[in-house]
Amino acid sequence: MRIAVAVDENAGRIAGHAGQCRHWLVYECRAGQPLPQPQTLELSREQLPHHFRDDGPHPLRGCEMLVVGSAGDGFVRHMASWGAEVVRTGESDPRRALERLIAGDPLPDTRPDVTRLLCKLRDVFSRH
Repeated sequence: MRIAVAVDENAGRIAGHAGQCRHWLVYECRAGQPLPQPQTLELSREQLPHHFRDDGPHPLRGCEMLVVGSAGDGFVRHMASWGAEVVRTGESDPRRALERLIAGDPLPDTRPDVTRLLCKLRDVFSRH
């Protein structure tokens, strides 16, 4: 299973506002295997989900799950159209979040994110 985690470049923590997140850790997880080292992925401005027009290949396509600190409903719908489930969490450590997901343990609720209100407004007019 290919899982991408949105991360803050400087802190290495799970990032909020997934539609604007440039830095991702991509894990190629295999059943019964330990969690692998992630591949680091940096998106260009044009590849950010808020700007991407679905007019070509994208590095996050093929991920079955995206772990994020926060995301608007438009982002969730957009990623669902790519076949990816979006998991919002208040967990800040990417590795710990994946370990909990794999073990079937619940993740902490999302952190409060003021930008999510702006995303909700933007989603009203979104193409997704």
